[in-house]
Amino acid sequence: MVNFIDLPYGMIVSVSKVVSFKVRKEIKEKMELYKDKVIWSEELRRFVEQRIAEIEAKEAVEKVMKELKEANWSFPRGTSTQLIREDRDEDS
Repeated sequence: MVNFIDLPYGMIVSVSKVVSFKVRKEIKEKMELYKDKVIWSEELRRFVEQRIAEIEAKEAVEKVMKELKEANWSFPRGTSTQLIREDRDEDS
């Protein structure tokens, strides 16, 4: 993800970091072979961003599920009946 910093006088500067990784020689050769068809930096950036979004979504769901399990969901007896009656009375 590229962050932007607002500077005085309306200037905007993007802040990014370089990430590198190793691949087998055969993969690098194939990447070179298809460099006119694929912008590898964009493909890899998009993959990393998507993967991070998936992990964050999964963690958010796990957090909500944990909070729901720990929540105290007790209501006084007859609450649901009372709420249904109130709802019906409003519709009449």
